[in-house]
Amino acid sequence: MVVNGLAPLDRLSIAYALFVAGALPWKGVTGADAALQLLAALALAAVAGLAPWLRRRGGAAAFCGDFYPLLALFALYQQVGALNRVHGLSFDLEAQAWEAALFGGQPSRTWMAAAPWPWLSTLLHGGYLSYYLILAAAPLGPWAQGNRAGARRVVTAVMAAFYACYVVFLLLPVAGPRYVLPPVSGPAAETALAQLTHRLLEGGSAWGTAFPSSHVAASLVASVAAFRESRPLGVGLGVLSTLLTFGTVYGGFHYLVDALAGLLAGALTLLALRRLRLA
Repeated sequence: MVVNGLAPLDRLSIAYALFVAGALPWKGVTGADAALQLLAALALAAVAGLAPWLRRRGGAAAFCGDFYPLLALFALYQQVGALNRVHGLSFDLEAQAWEAALFGGQPSRTWMAAAPWPWLSTLLHGGYLSYYLILAAAPLGPWAQGNRAGARRVVTAVMAAFYACYVVFLLLPVAGPRYVLPPVSGPAAETALAQLTHRLLEGGSAWGTAFPSSHVAASLVASVAAFRESRPLGVGLGVLSTLLTFGTVYGGFHYLVDALAGLLAGALTLLALRRLRLA
């Protein structure tokens, strides 16, 4: 494993991989499952260690060296869900209590019912789905302009937000309103984008990954990081990130406290990276 010349992204990835490896015993993962999850964590650490060498190779190897955690993001996300399901503990009752104490109810279940307009549903579900565009465009924009260092800074910032959220997911699993509260019905829930969003989540969501909202945290960080490299790109992504934040609650994908915690997690990530001069 290459250890010299590790970038901040590589060090963050190795630190996260070691955390996951250490979490396996207290999450109750044993036997073949533990071996598989340990292998996955070690694979992330190994790729991070090899990343400097990949970057020096140029071409597709350099692209993989700069983008490897984003390319593996779905697998990392699913790993968190798998570990949380083994442990089986959820703090949803606590999250609902925070929601009720702060907002007098459950906004993730009352907002759509109070504003059941198809146009609003389409707008906010579209904002929620823009998550994938935000994550791709934020680093690919600078990369396409030949700004590899800028693209790497964006990826580092975004992955710092994801790793921070994933650590909280493993420590404090919250399933989210989709899993524990009855769904909202009506015209707003029947729009094409609302139904598409729910189908995508049914096939790809991970259990225990609601608090804080990594969608909100990563989108905020991606927008700000992209703005530092390209103001037009950052502004456009910022608009989408705002719609996404509202969409997470309107669509019932997160509690409102999840979204607010995601904003806080994103802001703290940006502050920490700035203070440490890591991105």
